[in-house]
Amino acid sequence: MKFEETYLNDNILDALYDMHFEDMTPIQERCIPEILDGYDVLGVAQTGTGKTAAYLLPILSLLDDGGYPKDAINCIIMSPTRELAQQIDQAMQGFGYYLDGVSSVAVYGGNDAGRYDQELRSMRLGADVLIATPGRLLSHLKVGNLDLSRCSFFVLDEADRMLDMGFIDDIMKLVQELPESCQRIMFSATMPKKIRELAVQLLHNPVEVKIAVSKPAEKIKQSAYVCYDPQKLKIINHIFKQGDLKRVIIFSGKKERVKEINRSLKSMRINCDQMHSDLSQQERDEVMYRFKAGQTDVLVATDIVARGIDIDDIRTVINYDVPHDAEDYVHRIGRTARADRDGVAITFVSEADIYRFQQIEHFLGKEVEKVALPDKLGEGPEYTKREKKRSDTRRRGRWHSKGDGRNNQKAKGKNRRRPKKDGSTSNV
Repeated sequence: MKFEETYLNDNILDALYDMHFEDMTPIQERCIPEILDGYDVLGVAQTGTGKTAAYLLPILSLLDDGGYPKDAINCIIMSPTRELAQQIDQAMQGFGYYLDGVSSVAVYGGNDAGRYDQELRSMRLGADVLIATPGRLLSHLKVGNLDLSRCSFFVLDEADRMLDMGFIDDIMKLVQELPESCQRIMFSATMPKKIRELAVQLLHNPVEVKIAVSKPAEKIKQSAYVCYDPQKLKIINHIFKQGDLKRVIIFSGKKERVKEINRSLKSMRINCDQMHSDLSQQERDEVMYRFKAGQTDVLVATDIVARGIDIDDIRTVINYDVPHDAEDYVHRIGRTARADRDGVAITFVSEADIYRFQQIEHFLGKEVEKVALPDKLGEGPEYTKREKKRSDTRRRGRWHSKGDGRNNQKAKGKNRRRPKKDGSTSNV
């Protein structure tokens, strides 16, 4: 389906034409009409499916059509990390190129006083779109810099990552400041129980759109070392001695372990750097600049880099520990083999992680090659097959999908009637 077949307005379509965007991705095709028609949306889709455009385009189109207060924050977009907030802001600039009457500001921590003052001025003037990380936005709210009582759109992006990073309580404090009439949109790459519970609290009778998680690219050569934790750094040292160590990301789920790995690699005289949430914004920008420019060979990172960060020439991804689920595994190793390049993904599987990695193999539909440990490291744990645990049957809440429980029959094309916030409709 093409963008011009929707009823996005002409200014948005002109920007998409300039950017050579014609065909919608599946998540865009299913979300854009629903958002334009005023429904809350729960989207489940992994990074790289085009979900940013799936919510930005219809919201910008509606704002550009008018009818929203000029002196209010009309849309809040929540991002778990500063890097993703910056990327959403960049997408906003592209999609909104012809939208003279729609303003935006990105709000995130770790900046100098000058930027804080700029954020404050923009919020007081009434920026239409506010792209923010939870901590910074909550700090503005606490000191009275922000009024969300007239907000018309609220987007929670990467909700599962928000959960992992401990932001859910902050988000619920923000949600309490939103009016009941606010249209709410939530995206998550995975749908664990806690995320579904959050959706029940946050969304009003949402349309659920789920795009199946894609399998890793066939160009990625996947392998695993079954080893004990003390053997992992020795394996890394062995790998780096065997070949080119440039353009490598090493992932770990805990920031304290990232710091330990980085210190150990530096002691091996490996040109490395670290990326985690304890760094200031300036430090994170500098780390990403050095790595993208090739000044750093190895980046040791938490999952902050696993989603949404565009680096096309990564040669090797090493999972220092097994990710929590298959979706996280796909996101991590998906940093390599991009832009028609080949890539390597290596995972260290400790004894405690064997069952979890077997679940990932079950998702992949194949066994990942197990590589023998280097000489002099001794034996690793036995990779024994274990029976899959019986899953609990949980009663899920009722969600309506397209065509279910609707009182109105939506027309097609430009004669559709778009619901306004006061309950009336207007032709578009």
